[in-house]
Amino acid sequence: MECQHAAVGALSWALLLGGAAYLLKQTRSPARYGRYLAAGGRTCPARLAWFLQEVPALLVPLLMLTGDRTESTGDRTGMTLLLSTFVLHYFHRSLIYAVLTRGRPVPLPIVLSAATFCSLNGFLQAHHLLHCARFQHTWLRDARLAAGFLLFMVGMIVNIHSDHILRGLRRPGETVYRIPHGGMFEFVSGANFLGEILEWGGYALASWSLPATAFAFFTVCSIGPRAYQHHRDYQQRFEDYPRSRKALIPFVL
Repeated sequence: MECQHAAVGALSWALLLGGAAYLLKQTRSPARYGRYLAAGGRTCPARLAWFLQEVPALLVPLLMLTGDRTESTGDRTGMTLLLSTFVLHYFHRSLIYAVLTRGRPVPLPIVLSAATFCSLNGFLQAHHLLHCARFQHTWLRDARLAAGFLLFMVGMIVNIHSDHILRGLRRPGETVYRIPHGGMFEFVSGANFLGEILEWGGYALASWSLPATAFAFFTVCSIGPRAYQHHRDYQQRFEDYPRSRKALIPFVL
């Protein structure tokens, strides 16, 4: 049984409603960063921007875990495994991806909003796992755990490999766009987005909780439309863009 702390419910529903609102907004216009960056306005260098906006989701859970002094009922293995997957993603995102990225500068408002989101979501996921979720010893034999953890790892591999392919399309200092090839890019234009969606879908399946499901839903709403926008942009930029590729879901969409 899970605790019913008001903060957990409120933040979870905020993610669900915020995701739906963001999805609606992106059907009208893409978020103004990357290739859709509008001229003017204050920006932050890409490497610094990605570090600042992603690192709260790494630091907040680690600080909460370090300061946790509560005695657990049930098996802490489940909490440790799930929190480790969350932290692993943001360790890579804030300390590895941020250093390697060759992206464009990011507008400051987007950096601030992303950092705020990562702080709140990091608190939500860590607080739920540390103080609310209860995992029995039989949880390690649950099919949802095995399937969810496998899906998370597959998604992370796809995400990291796709980012590697995208970086290889540019030499340092370049901002040009080229057609990506290899890996899941042979099937979809948004291979990196597909990988991240698989990650958090697997996390939600393994956790089987409202906070994790809300986060997975928000992820789909925020980067799913961006995969479609990138797909359309590739088609407009390159006359020889592969016709067999879909935007996000191989052979389907």
